[in-house]
Amino acid sequence: MEILIIALWFAYLGSCWNIVWYGGLLSLGHGAFVGIGAFTSTLLFVHLGLSPWIGMLAGALLATAVGVFVGFLSFRFKVRGMYFSLITIAMASILRLVFENYDFFGGTVGIFIKTIKGPQAALVFQFGPKWPFYLIILGMVGGILLVCYTIERSKIGFYLRAIKDNEDAARSLGISANRYLIIATAISSFFAALGGTFYAQYRLYIRPDLVMATLFSVEIVTGPIIGGWGTLLGPFIGSLIMTPLGEFTRWLTEVMREAFHIKGLTGLHMITYGLVIILVIRFMPNGIVGLFRRMGERLWKNGSIEN
Repeated sequence: MEILIIALWFAYLGSCWNIVWYGGLLSLGHGAFVGIGAFTSTLLFVHLGLSPWIGMLAGALLATAVGVFVGFLSFRFKVRGMYFSLITIAMASILRLVFENYDFFGGTVGIFIKTIKGPQAALVFQFGPKWPFYLIILGMVGGILLVCYTIERSKIGFYLRAIKDNEDAARSLGISANRYLIIATAISSFFAALGGTFYAQYRLYIRPDLVMATLFSVEIVTGPIIGGWGTLLGPFIGSLIMTPLGEFTRWLTEVMREAFHIKGLTGLHMITYGLVIILVIRFMPNGIVGLFRRMGERLWKNGSIEN
């Protein structure tokens, strides 16, 4: 249940990230939006007693404002490609350092969320067993897939794909690239922040380096890359493969440490992620979904020729 919940959580975040990739934006700092959502709802609950069910909306709006601000500055000066990726990394790193160096945000120790007992626990997003969290994250995944499906088949989706393919050509047809890229960033950051509140309430603990580190942002992108970035089910498929693989690698690391008394091997799961990404980009550049699409097209083509 633990692995399934985390896999669905990464599938949700990967789908949120996928929205900006529709427009060709490679964000490597999406952990910042997750962290903003997590810390906003947590701080409002710890200091003001505001239910995280409400605080998560406040965090989502704040993350949207930050995303729109960063997006506006980037798109205003036509920052694209790897330069945009560097800006998103810098944004997440700056926020992480700020949160780690101020006690109000818990510093490097983080913030522990007080456990509520009894029926009123559900009112503050707390549950004893894991299955309510599983149902919630399952519903969130279904919701974000519906959002992505709607965007793909809407005017916004067509405009974003046109911008991704050829921004100059899209502009010549009257498409405001900056406007639609900001819209995509706003939607993506809003829903990513909701995922941050879910994680904080699931763990009842939050720390800046857990959700704002660059490696965490890379983990978010891993699912879509493996499954098929820019596709509806790519993040879902990729996360269901990579999360169990990552957990198995962590378990294997602990076993090897105890069996052979090895002190190192820290970060072995990230090395595994890197190797898998290299292999997928080399042999399946469009991910698993893209591979099956090509196989389907070849079968259809061969069948058509025979007919």
